[in-house]
Amino acid sequence: MSSSNDKIGKIELASYFGYGVGQCLSFGLIGSFILFFYTEYLGISAIAASTIFLIARIWDAVNDPIIAGYMDTLNSKHGKFRPYMLYMPVVIALVTVLCFWNIDAPMWAKIAYAAVTYIIWGTVYTISDVPFWSVASVMSRSPQQRATAVTAAAIAVGIGVNGANIVFPKLAALFAEGSTDGGYTMGASILMIAGLVLMLNGFFNTKERVDSQQEKVTLKDTFRTALQNKPLRIVLLAYSTWVFYNIANGLYVFFFTYNMGDIGMLAALGTIGIVTGFSGMLTPVLTKRFQKRTLIMAISGLEIITRVTMYSFGYDSPVLLLTMFGIANVFSSIIGPLLSATIIDTIEYGEYKTGKRCAAITFSGQTFTGKLAVAIAGGLTGLFLTFIGYVPNSEQTQEALDGLFFAVVLLPAIGAFIRLAVMSRYTFTEDKHAEVCAELEKRNNQQLSNDNGQLEPATI
Repeated sequence: MSSSNDKIGKIELASYFGYGVGQCLSFGLIGSFILFFYTEYLGISAIAASTIFLIARIWDAVNDPIIAGYMDTLNSKHGKFRPYMLYMPVVIALVTVLCFWNIDAPMWAKIAYAAVTYIIWGTVYTISDVPFWSVASVMSRSPQQRATAVTAAAIAVGIGVNGANIVFPKLAALFAEGSTDGGYTMGASILMIAGLVLMLNGFFNTKERVDSQQEKVTLKDTFRTALQNKPLRIVLLAYSTWVFYNIANGLYVFFFTYNMGDIGMLAALGTIGIVTGFSGMLTPVLTKRFQKRTLIMAISGLEIITRVTMYSFGYDSPVLLLTMFGIANVFSSIIGPLLSATIIDTIEYGEYKTGKRCAAITFSGQTFTGKLAVAIAGGLTGLFLTFIGYVPNSEQTQEALDGLFFAVVLLPAIGAFIRLAVMSRYTFTEDKHAEVCAELEKRNNQQLSNDNGQLEPATI
């Protein structure tokens, strides 16, 4: 079922990491800047933008599981997941740039254009993101090797998103003079060329070692696996708390522009995010000594304390503010890989329950939940800006400034509290995972012996 050599090489791991960085340059651009572009340059209202985000997520609710289920049923000469990593990077790069195109048209046409390009972006991102995460489950059967891969992927998310926050404002500023889009189109183009190179390199240097060719999976099997995987549902609920962080991410550009009066501080925050993002490398070390559930709960608690303390200090001191943001980001940077590693464990639980592995449908839950968090955040961000009385291109009221500070500091703390409470109900521990893996190995050996072609579902 797997190659005798399950070790993931350094070049392969670096290339896989690079694919994640390249892909998340797109994710960072959309997550951090699309609402600002819509309201400040395209000229559509925050309410209209929120409606676009809502429609996009309704569409995602329909297409995401179907796309993932379809992936689980197919194989090709390049493997089960890698083919998508070859064809989708070009599409993602192109559509991301089109999202930041300031068309000269009536307002209704601008809204329609924004809706169409944003919805297409969400769809093609799914077709890239699901295989990207799923391929980690077939790069090795070794739990430690897979944990290393998924940790690299999770760190790549932070590097890509924060990299966009650092580089994009500077690129946009270079091309802003004389443009009607603040330099956003050219800035996005340059950034996505870099992302495209990283993603294609990721395809050419990764390898699928777990053979999925022998497993016959139907679309019905994929949904059955998802419905019966209770540990997965709990982790995805915890993962959904990123919505609070995404709201904060969408408001950073407003906070630094109006509260701090210096958009350049966004680049400083992005740099801090990249540096502290490498704290995610501690995940494999920590998981050797502690259970993932325990770590997630403890680190969430530390982040809550940090953010409440930060809020009490205010934002009069930029140095203190950025320092506290950095400390909080250390904790959230470890949480990301922990949640992803926990999700990958639930693949075996689903296989144990149903007899079908269905890795893509498992990771599509993470992709969908992540995009849902971005979209809900985008929608709520627009409503939040309206609620606090934000007026584009104007001096903001004290109420608006206070609301922005609350959002970027305390909303993630609320998310961390909910995540802590949710993970307290997670019971699929490392010991139970080891038992499941041992049973699956036993079944696989029996299957090879008698060639019965079907594993019986089990209860745990």
